Amino acid sequence: QVQLVESGGGLVEPGGSASVSCAASGSIFTSRVMGWYRQAPGKQRELVAIIPPNGIKTYSDSVKGRFTISRDYAKNTVDLQMNSLKPEDTAVYYCYAAPPTIWGQGTQVTVSS
Repeated sequence: QVQLVESGGGLVEPGGSASVSCAASGSIFTSRVMGWYRQAPGKQRELVAIIPPNGIKTYSDSVKGRFTISRDYAKNTVDLQMNSLKPEDTAVYYCYAAPPTIWGQGTQVTVSS
């Protein structure tokens, strides 16, 4: 069974940078779509970025040009580098793997001065 464990995030000032990382256990990391979703208070969970095994990345319009997703097959990790952060990026960020869909426990990113 694949398990996802997130790390990183925290409190960042507007315009700053942060990163979150997801470590995947299990032997089928290489065959799954990996990615990041986020959920802000009172809002639905939304796609941030995904990266399938073919490496073709998809970003939401709200983060395109500011966030970068990457995956490391040697370490079984998927990382999200977040630059030029805005207060509206504040959310719990969840690591995602599919199929079947698996979620990590989430890690908080707060953008505030």
